[in-house]
Amino acid sequence: MSAASATTSRPATHSVWSRLEPLLPQIGKPIQYVGGELGAVVKQWEDTAVRWALMYPDAYEVGQPNQGVQILYEVLNELPDVLAERTYAVWPDLERLMREHEVPQFTLEAHRSVRAFDLFGVSFSTELGYTNLLTAIDLAGIPLLAADRGDDDPVVLAGGHAAFNPEPIADFIDAAVLGDGEEAVLEITAIVREWKAEGSPGGRDELLLRLARTESVYVPRFYDVDYLPDGRIRRVVPNRADVPFRVHKRTTMDLDAWPYPKKPIVPLAETVHERYAVEIFRGCTRGCRFCQAGMITRPVRERSITTVAQMVHDGLEYSGFSEVGLLSLSSADHSEIGDICSGLAEQYEGTNVSLSLPSTRVDAFNIDLAQELSRNGRRTGLTFAPEGGSERIRKVINKMVSEEDLIRTVVTAYSNGWRQVKLYFMCGLPSETDEDVLQIARLAHEVIKAGRAATGSKDIRCTVSIGGFVPKPHTPFQWASMQTPEVIDNRLKLLKQAINSDRSLGRAIGFRYHDGEPSLIEGLLSRGDRRVGAVIRRVWEDGGRFDGWSEHFSYQRWVDAAAKVLPEFGVDLDWFTTREREELEVLPWDHLDSGLDKDWLWQDWQDAMSGYEQDDCRWTPCFDCGVCPSMDTEIQIGPTGRKLLPITPVNPGLKVPTAG
Repeated sequence: MSAASATTSRPATHSVWSRLEPLLPQIGKPIQYVGGELGAVVKQWEDTAVRWALMYPDAYEVGQPNQGVQILYEVLNELPDVLAERTYAVWPDLERLMREHEVPQFTLEAHRSVRAFDLFGVSFSTELGYTNLLTAIDLAGIPLLAADRGDDDPVVLAGGHAAFNPEPIADFIDAAVLGDGEEAVLEITAIVREWKAEGSPGGRDELLLRLARTESVYVPRFYDVDYLPDGRIRRVVPNRADVPFRVHKRTTMDLDAWPYPKKPIVPLAETVHERYAVEIFRGCTRGCRFCQAGMITRPVRERSITTVAQMVHDGLEYSGFSEVGLLSLSSADHSEIGDICSGLAEQYEGTNVSLSLPSTRVDAFNIDLAQELSRNGRRTGLTFAPEGGSERIRKVINKMVSEEDLIRTVVTAYSNGWRQVKLYFMCGLPSETDEDVLQIARLAHEVIKAGRAATGSKDIRCTVSIGGFVPKPHTPFQWASMQTPEVIDNRLKLLKQAINSDRSLGRAIGFRYHDGEPSLIEGLLSRGDRRVGAVIRRVWEDGGRFDGWSEHFSYQRWVDAAAKVLPEFGVDLDWFTTREREELEVLPWDHLDSGLDKDWLWQDWQDAMSGYEQDDCRWTPCFDCGVCPSMDTEIQIGPTGRKLLPITPVNPGLKVPTAG
């Protein structure tokens, strides 16, 4: 039963705080539901024409630092007649009380009911947040199925990387936006503003039709899916003449014109990242064949060194954060990364500000970067991602990193004062064998031996972290089969034994891993079609929540739901996961255009199986992936030849007042 029953009219827009506050002493971490952070924006409801509720479908501690939501929040709230507030997934202890006391899903800023808003935008970085979406919709009193919603319900809009295949949640969302959100939310806002000003003609269907006509907003209700007798998709076609056959992604060019976040929200409760984050470039053309983020965000667009410097200055002055994260998919690939790091390190020398590169390629890290990142005496964590243990498997995935590169890089780190590095690998990759995985242990041993030799000390460590491979849409591996959890778990067991086979080296190596079960379910959701929506709903009805958290995830619950639901469609869990797709099979997301040519993706899949490596088009001639001509975009990289602006740094040691 919903916490707030759906009615024919929008709920009152006043705060639900008076009903929520008495519940907070009964739950864990109540501070996460209070709001009032520095940077939060509260507007008068009556003064605005368009109202957005923005959600990252996870707990506050994970969702609050999300860069995408923070950027859209600020872009929208800069418009005088637009209001944007945030909401996050509530933990089961509060969910139970909210249902008991009929408190609806609420926003943090003014504790308003989510159902009162015009738009409910949900940003997915992982498909394992789908059950949390259903919880939020239901708690808000919004009908679970999009087909059951009326004119007074908000438009439920999906975005983020997982939105590049929204078919598994097509029954529950009204629309999806592919690609960059900055300009997209402004266009959507303008459409809603105009529709409301005209008196909402044609009701909900007319609004959704106007969104669909942009050709960059996907409205599932306007598309029908036909299936072949063997379960494969025959076609996905519009069911009306005035919507496009394909929906294309949005690409924001000239990132210097979008220097967000300018006023980062400073959390009141502990979060997974507490830093000022600057996206120094967007997109990646390294061509790692497993990497959906790199494929769907092409082309590469850099922020200039001067814009990065100004953003860091303004962001630290506003927030008081003491760490700056220079974010991208591969930050050390920025054409001016050396000057950025040295300039920032020089400006903030003598303060407590530290720099970090959360994503650092093995072959792009060097001694100059190491020295600049540690100049203030604070060394943030270093993570390198060889991804594959053997040279053979690294060629398959197009991760052009040699063992010599890895040893040189970690020796550089250890020699410059780091005592701990993290190495990230994947398990279950296409064509992978036990021996490919066991090579990870040998590499880790070599890293420790080289580090000890370079430093003359045994006080060094490395952590080997293993993630399960999940084939993703719009990548060359979208056709690949998955390994079963039993195979993955056996390889992880063999790897652990191999790491510990030499006790002297093994005790210096930490070992963290995700077992094969969550990866298989993520694979079901990432490449699923509309039939998978019934599985998601059954799991949610059976209590599924926070599936991205190991303590809440239940593999058996998903297996049982799939076994109950999928046979009526003539398919099963293995059909969606461990089955390799054929070249001409219609994939659930083929009508959603990431700009990548499907023939090129297929050829790269064939190249992977032959071990052929693909170069980076930033530094070599174009290899016709299709993005730039089809999306009317281009690579935007430096160097600009400019240096950091002569900005006087703020003193981050000063205490910053908090809102509240």
